Amino acid sequence: MEALIVGAIILGIFFYNNTIDKKKFLIDNEKYLQIFREEDYTFLVYAKYGEDADADQLYLKRATYAIIMFFIVLVFTISGSSSGSLFNSQFFLNLVLSVLIAVLIFKMPYMQLKRFYKSHLHEIDIMLPYYLKSLEILIQHYTVPVALGKSIDDAPDIFKPGLRILIDKINSGDSTIDPYMEFANTYPVRDSMRMMRLLYRLGIGSQEKKQERLLMFSRTVSNLQHKARETKYKERLGYMENQTMVMLVVTGIGVMLIILISMMMMFTM
Repeated sequence: MEALIVGAIILGIFFYNNTIDKKKFLIDNEKYLQIFREEDYTFLVYAKYGEDADADQLYLKRATYAIIMFFIVLVFTISGSSSGSLFNSQFFLNLVLSVLIAVLIFKMPYMQLKRFYKSHLHEIDIMLPYYLKSLEILIQHYTVPVALGKSIDDAPDIFKPGLRILIDKINSGDSTIDPYMEFANTYPVRDSMRMMRLLYRLGIGSQEKKQERLLMFSRTVSNLQHKARETKYKERLGYMENQTMVMLVVTGIGVMLIILISMMMMFTM
């Protein structure tokens, strides 16, 4: 244990003096760093920054900052320790503190991505019916997997990562409902489970069943679009009411200030 700690301190000194190239070191040991990578990290990066973002590079930056912070905190806490012995209870407390801070630095960008995604679920809830409507038109001419593939280019950016995962699983031979349910779980908004079940059923069965199910799918999408329009209208109405209230309050305060100033001027005359 002590040998590992001494080795870590020496490694930190080498990093500090640029004896070891940090970038090359991280790339060479990337497979070990990937152990701590969250399963949904790449998806969350694409959901926020788009598919042009380099999720692997962003992950390496997270790891780099966490490792550097670990050594900085460890060195400062050790140098500030008044004890003459290096490997004592105080040292291990400093070590634990360094690890906790490094974990916090490492997890913070991931938690920010999670908060961003959750804050945009409402936006997804409104966009999903319009995407499904465009998909319905494609399904009239193609099979469901082909229609899903053709819909990606015109789909909202936030849906593209989930759609690519869905299509890849279907193309790999998964003919079960699981890929559709995973997509619904990825975007847990109103009626997403029901819509994915309907979409799965559209891809199986005879042509007669397809027409019947497509009609049901179309009606459900239309209902969702109606709900989305109502939500937009209520939000717009609420915004206008808030703006009107703010304007009335500001006007009332302004009138009261004018009356107060006028009364003060009358008393001073």
